[in-house]
Amino acid sequence: MKSGDSACSSVVAPLLKVSGLTAHYDRIEVLHGVDFTVESGQLVALVGANGAGKTTLMRVLSGVHRSSAGEILFADQPIQSLSAHRRVDRGICQSPEGRQVFGPMSVEDNILLGAYRRRGNNLASRLEQAYALFPTLKEKRKLPAGTLSGGQQQMLAIARALMGEPRLLLLDEPSLGLAPLLAADILRTVSDLRAGGMTILLVEQNARAALAIADRGYVIETGRIVKTGSGCELLESDDVKRAYLGA
Repeated sequence: MKSGDSACSSVVAPLLKVSGLTAHYDRIEVLHGVDFTVESGQLVALVGANGAGKTTLMRVLSGVHRSSAGEILFADQPIQSLSAHRRVDRGICQSPEGRQVFGPMSVEDNILLGAYRRRGNNLASRLEQAYALFPTLKEKRKLPAGTLSGGQQQMLAIARALMGEPRLLLLDEPSLGLAPLLAADILRTVSDLRAGGMTILLVEQNARAALAIADRGYVIETGRIVKTGSGCELLESDDVKRAYLGA
């Protein structure tokens, strides 16, 4: 065996690889050949202005919105033709923009919905892990989810996604509409999940806070990725500072 042929020289494919991705609303193309990757164990932040295509991209990745062209590889397998529930089966779980909790149902029943495709013998332990992450939800588990505050509903949306045992957690605007202290708490929890080894793709209106905890970041403008780098590199970028950080 040649020295360059050793097993140590093999390249591990990223957990998620998106190539040439386009998407439409009716006849209007809103994603224009998007390319990016997410490595296993990374927290990747996607930042950009309102209307840049961030939420559409997340909806395409989760299977809620169909792509028009391009390829999505997850664990080196193409998934762009799979339905949303089949992607959940593969381990892609989303906490959507706007939380989308079921108000009349109890907090606990909302959380358990996240395990609908992933039921098993460890269901009770997963529920306790969610409560350990968000103790407030345990205190309010019998109450209708609609009675929770905005911050508590965001906790609920994340807990519901975690019940699916994600290999990739998609978080769409988790701090949207929250008071600064609550937003900081939510993003601190996201950082803790990353420290525990979870792979996360984060869309976040607060670009500074998102990039501060990200391993890698991508800047999207009008449906195109225009800049990439480590979280620290993008925080120091003059272009990013002017456009998104108020500097």
